Amino acid sequence: MKKLLLVSVLMFFTTISFSQDVRYGVRVAINNSNLKFDPDVDFENDTRNGFAFAGFVDFGFSEELSLRTELQWSAEGGKDESIRADYIHMPLLLKLSTSDRFSLMAGPQASLKTWKDTDGFATFAFSGVIGAEYMITSELFIDARFAYGFTNILDEDLTDVEAKNHVLQVGFGIKI
Repeated sequence: MKKLLLVSVLMFFTTISFSQDVRYGVRVAINNSNLKFDPDVDFENDTRNGFAFAGFVDFGFSEELSLRTELQWSAEGGKDESIRADYIHMPLLLKLSTSDRFSLMAGPQASLKTWKDTDGFATFAFSGVIGAEYMITSELFIDARFAYGFTNILDEDLTDVEAKNHVLQVGFGIKI
């Protein structure tokens, strides 16, 4: 009886995983990022223009709902060299398709710093992401996203100032 139950459960999960619509793809984006300091700083805090690239997997649950997992490298921070940091992000975005071509997405994003080891930045950051995607064809898309930093990206042992990343991305991608 236990073997029959185990085989039934395994067949159930295998059927569900194969019935999902799974799409892979790549994405590139242009970033406009800045740091929000608390308390305000006495130097000029200009935005940094950078880029990002990513690989992703879309797990379709239904025609309207999917989950996008992504591994993304992104150049962020401020314009001044001393307040720049590059990250590897892993967003988990819940996607809601409002039509055949347009989708809205939102979710959390965990980040690891990829810059110097002793640059004053914390190794881990956490953000919230919202965005929209428009399918040009069945494979090509454009999108826009905004990431709002929830955690202090500065090493708390080195300073009493808090800084949070705010990033606007405009991207282009292909689903394969």
